[in-house]
Amino acid sequence: MVGNPKPQTHHIAVLAFPFGSHASALLDVVLKLAPASPHVLFSFFTTSRANSSLLSKVSQSSFHNVEPHEVADGLPEGFVPSANFEEAIGLFLKAALSNFMRGLKNAEAATGLKVRCLVTDAFFWFGGDMSEEIKVPWVPVWTSGPRSLLVHVQTDFIRERIGTVTGGGKQPLDFLPGFSRFQIRDLPDGVVTGNLDSPIATLLHKMGQKLLKATVVAVNSFDDVDPEIENALKSRFQKLLNYGPMSLISRSPQSPEDKSGCIEWLDKNKPASVVYIAFGSAATPPPHELEALAQALIETGFPFIWSFRGNIEDFLPKGYNKSSLNGKIVSWAPQVQVLGHASVGVFVTHAGWNSVMESISGGVPMICRPFFGDHTLNMRTVVAVWGIGTEFEGGVITKIGMVKALELVLKHKEGKEMRDKIGALKILAQQAVESNGSSSQAFNSLVDIVTK
Repeated sequence: MVGNPKPQTHHIAVLAFPFGSHASALLDVVLKLAPASPHVLFSFFTTSRANSSLLSKVSQSSFHNVEPHEVADGLPEGFVPSANFEEAIGLFLKAALSNFMRGLKNAEAATGLKVRCLVTDAFFWFGGDMSEEIKVPWVPVWTSGPRSLLVHVQTDFIRERIGTVTGGGKQPLDFLPGFSRFQIRDLPDGVVTGNLDSPIATLLHKMGQKLLKATVVAVNSFDDVDPEIENALKSRFQKLLNYGPMSLISRSPQSPEDKSGCIEWLDKNKPASVVYIAFGSAATPPPHELEALAQALIETGFPFIWSFRGNIEDFLPKGYNKSSLNGKIVSWAPQVQVLGHASVGVFVTHAGWNSVMESISGGVPMICRPFFGDHTLNMRTVVAVWGIGTEFEGGVITKIGMVKALELVLKHKEGKEMRDKIGALKILAQQAVESNGSSSQAFNSLVDIVTK
């Protein structure tokens, strides 16, 4: 921890979920809260693996009053990860409550400061029990969108109405507020389809029940993005605060400088002409879809930036190599800056919530290829509710499907309509984060609740 001249009189414990991009998203929130509260010490708890990954990306100067702590990952000695990533999550969660409690006691002993508030990833349903035990407020942070949050809060009600379902159900969800254009198949696995007893399904079900007890639920969204959903959530929670889009309120210290050369490359292209492709940190299309995507880019000739992990040449048609493509392939791209660049005309995405928010903030229509979790729910919102993107017939990338989608967004009037609609949402997002905007006011309320 870097020294701070102001004495720290308050102690906040932050519990981060160490899988996917969760810990990173929660740290972003903490690194925004911390400078606004120099008298507060934020103890940030997650596994050593997650911490080392985060700390390698963040300047130590960001940590004036944030102290990282490690908790055990719950894995037995010699554990070998399997193809089932949920196995490690299940083992971590089994030991999480006792491990976090031990960490809190150790941090209190080391600092001489009692914890006065518990900020957790919303996934940690047991945060409510911990806060009751130590008699402090509980502030869960939901880093996905309001629509998926409402689904998890309403899981018991949904199950009562439709039972469990095998396969892709087309039954409408019009019994939920704001869901008249949605079907059962749009729901995340674990709500009424798939294994309802898996670690993730169990976690989300318990979370949906426990969040009603939270002092406040903080969400990376903004008030005007989906008013019917917001009203439904506000009627259920003690308090709901939309503090986003995070990409607009915080130029994250986790974003390294653009060594990829993407922005310089984009400067040489025409407005709304470039295809940006990125599927997040946890999803990758299967080989035949990567090949189809590469073939579509070659056939259409649209300039592109592709954030790609691996060797692209494994997926190119015979006779093509990296240098023969009309695009730039990078292992990492500064996504917020790329989507904010005038030359980017469409975003090919997995429809993770952060990516959707960043696309709205940049005013860029989307072509969605969802994989798991809330992706399909987000995609349906993008396509059917907001009209700011399109999807693939059959849900997978084909060469014909990709060519059709790219031309629709970049060449046809439907694409212009999408740009107009997402442009209007972009303005609402920008207004929300202005000094007197709804998200700025919500963030100030969050600071007050967490640090009082």
